[in-house]
Amino acid sequence: MTSKKVLVVDDSAFMRKLISEFLSEHPQLEVVAFGRNGRDAVQKALELKPDVITLDIEMPEMDGLEALKIIMEKQPCPVVMLSSLTKEGSETTLKAIERGAVDFIAKPSGTISLDLHKIKDVLVEKVLAAAKANISMKPALAEKPTAIQPPVSVTKPASMTTGQTRYRKMDKLVLIATSTGGPRALQHVITKLPASLPAPVIVVQHMPPGFTKSLAERLDSLSAIHVKEAEDGEIAKNSTVYIAPGGKHLRLIKTGTSIAISLDEMPPEGGHRPAANATFRSAADIPNVEKVVAIMTGMGSDGAEGLVKLKEKGTVKAIAEAKETCVVYGMPKAAVATHLIDDVVPVDEIAAVIVKHVYDKR
Repeated sequence: MTSKKVLVVDDSAFMRKLISEFLSEHPQLEVVAFGRNGRDAVQKALELKPDVITLDIEMPEMDGLEALKIIMEKQPCPVVMLSSLTKEGSETTLKAIERGAVDFIAKPSGTISLDLHKIKDVLVEKVLAAAKANISMKPALAEKPTAIQPPVSVTKPASMTTGQTRYRKMDKLVLIATSTGGPRALQHVITKLPASLPAPVIVVQHMPPGFTKSLAERLDSLSAIHVKEAEDGEIAKNSTVYIAPGGKHLRLIKTGTSIAISLDEMPPEGGHRPAANATFRSAADIPNVEKVVAIMTGMGSDGAEGLVKLKEKGTVKAIAEAKETCVVYGMPKAAVATHLIDDVVPVDEIAAVIVKHVYDKR
């Protein structure tokens, strides 16, 4: 098998050496060059046309964000960003994903991480996945789009006062699972949901702690529907999107007529915490609530086992993102393999299908 050519870009010679050693140990990866800053990255990307680039965000002369923009315009290539765990670092990382980066890795202890070995396996896994990634995915949205309007047949009874709706009762629940390529895919889906969607939306996006809060804030600023990072013990409400915090599993618990969110730090499942399977299994145990499930772009098979449990225990409509729009066709592929998927659609159509199922038979 031909090895994949990797360009490693970091302003620290120590970090370049460490990253190179980790990647070169894998038989399918070959580090062909180094870059010391953004300008260096652009020049070598154009010259060498690597299969993957690992790109540090904070660098002199030209930072990783600006270099990424130029690379994606002139020589599109799968890029894995390396970022710090600060709030500023997480916000910049999301901008990088919006501009076309396939994925990112959080350095465990800052710009020069002497303990980078802690994430060695994750680094190798993400670079290998990036080498196979679909980078033709549409760029993220620059401004707030128009949300989908509820079906025309949905009307308010004359007895209702202004601002009231007959969909106060929670009898539908939306569950979304995604990983690699997810932040950009979520922008194409969440931003189109109507502000008055008569169901809570629970999102499991594989991300480290800190990054999910920035993701929630970014999506909230672009969406008609309210988006927030989920909190332990809060009651899930209609017309709100809850994103599972990085580093914690999100489980749903029936409390009276309501559904409460419970967060925990039980061991990762399939290497993930949060894991969609954990969330889906808990949702399967909630009676008298129809579920609408969407499994989107991502490595691995998280969500497939949970989907089986959901279908066994209740009424569920399941959506898988079509292969052509997935950055990585892993999680949706595993979901389709269960033969329990009702709709396979491109990412741009997922919001419309969710809305259709939520309002169906009301």
